[in-house]
Amino acid sequence: MIALIKREIHSFFGSLIGYLVIAVFLVINGLFLWFFEGPFNILNAGFAELTSFFQLAPWVLLFLIPAVTMRSFSDEKRMGTLELLFTKPISIKEIVLGKYLGAVILILLALLPTLLYVYTISELGNPQGNWDFGSTAGSYIGLFFLVLAYSAMGIFASTLSENQIVAFIVAVFLCFFMYYGFEGLANYNLFGSYDYFVSNLGMQSHFDSVARGVLDTRDVIYFVSVALFFLGLTFIKLDKDNA
Repeated sequence: MIALIKREIHSFFGSLIGYLVIAVFLVINGLFLWFFEGPFNILNAGFAELTSFFQLAPWVLLFLIPAVTMRSFSDEKRMGTLELLFTKPISIKEIVLGKYLGAVILILLALLPTLLYVYTISELGNPQGNWDFGSTAGSYIGLFFLVLAYSAMGIFASTLSENQIVAFIVAVFLCFFMYYGFEGLANYNLFGSYDYFVSNLGMQSHFDSVARGVLDTRDVIYFVSVALFFLGLTFIKLDKDNA
């Protein structure tokens, strides 16, 4: 499985697409946070905090992660190498985990340069170094859990079609619905007294909870459950294809 993870990372950085995806992520965040006038501009907020970044990042990742995972299995199907992969002395479970962990590591590498934002707001604080460590650390933990869930959905979507664009669109839809869909439905008061329950089915409420700096076991279980659910669907789909 380790060899498969290394293969995924090497494949990603062996092409221009890998660097382009990371560059686009950093450029989009940088422009909205430091240059564009609007609600996300940190310099105009008057506070040395990264709230704007953590409000924006889940939406950017919603497109970035499907772009990374769309070729995981769809490309293998298109190239006819998936059957060859099944003949290797590794189980389907190891193949799924290898692809998944490779994607997660790649996204975490893309998030790593954003730690410079922490240093920047620390320098901008009055006095210097005056920033909310708990909230910032909690928000990064929340992003980590989002990466786990988004990546699992993206990996699953890549098994549904050999067309990478189709896999990308399906993954974006799944990530959007799981992040905001339940929250959006609850906002319309369609379920009466169950609106709060429906809202908690989505990832946004759990991400906001972790971002407040309080790591609740229920939030951890939720994100891990979502990731395991879609990884399970991926395993079932591949097992059916290999039957």
